[in-house]
Amino acid sequence: MVQIFRPGADTVVRFVLASLATVPVFAVGVAYAVWRSPYVTGQGVTREQPVPFSHAHHVGGLGLDCRYCHTSVEKAAFAGIPPTDTCMSCHSQIWTNAPMLAPVRTSLAEGRSLRWRRVHTLPGYVYFNHAVHVAKGVGCTTCHGEIQTMKLVRQAAPLTMGWCLDCHRDPAPNLRARDAVFDTAWTAPADQAALGAQRLKEYHIRSPERLSECSLCHR
Repeated sequence: MVQIFRPGADTVVRFVLASLATVPVFAVGVAYAVWRSPYVTGQGVTREQPVPFSHAHHVGGLGLDCRYCHTSVEKAAFAGIPPTDTCMSCHSQIWTNAPMLAPVRTSLAEGRSLRWRRVHTLPGYVYFNHAVHVAKGVGCTTCHGEIQTMKLVRQAAPLTMGWCLDCHRDPAPNLRARDAVFDTAWTAPADQAALGAQRLKEYHIRSPERLSECSLCHR
């Protein structure tokens, strides 16, 4: 009888059948890894800016308060980007001819705002309000990381939905006294569990489970 299939045909069929089962699983795994990677989330990525502003120098070294530049952080959804006049309040007196500050001087002379690149960007379908978080005792470094050590700002957290929900479902560990919200050197005390539970009541966060409702962030 004439042989229809070659001797290796059985091996090929087994390989194809195994591939049909494993390739979709592998593809899902790769997609998940890419979705969680800095390529998508932006975590750890440093953006090139028109001026190499150093938070390590201005905040960590000179001790500038976050609100000096981000003036609307306590009363608006957007923290605010400092206008050129804010920069020149100091640099009209010091480092007046520094080459790296040439774009700032040009911005002032031409009356044209500097075009800063946003580092922390959320999708358009996500609503985030800085003022609410500040009022409830969530500190800057909780989301922005150790900003006082960054020579150039990078996104410290993944800012994924899961990352946000982890805090919304159990906010107590991240709640500070309001006078410590802008303290970049703040660390959680040993009794943070008790203090956090107390602040849930103090800040009128009486139903933490409601913080997971879809409409809170997707409006």
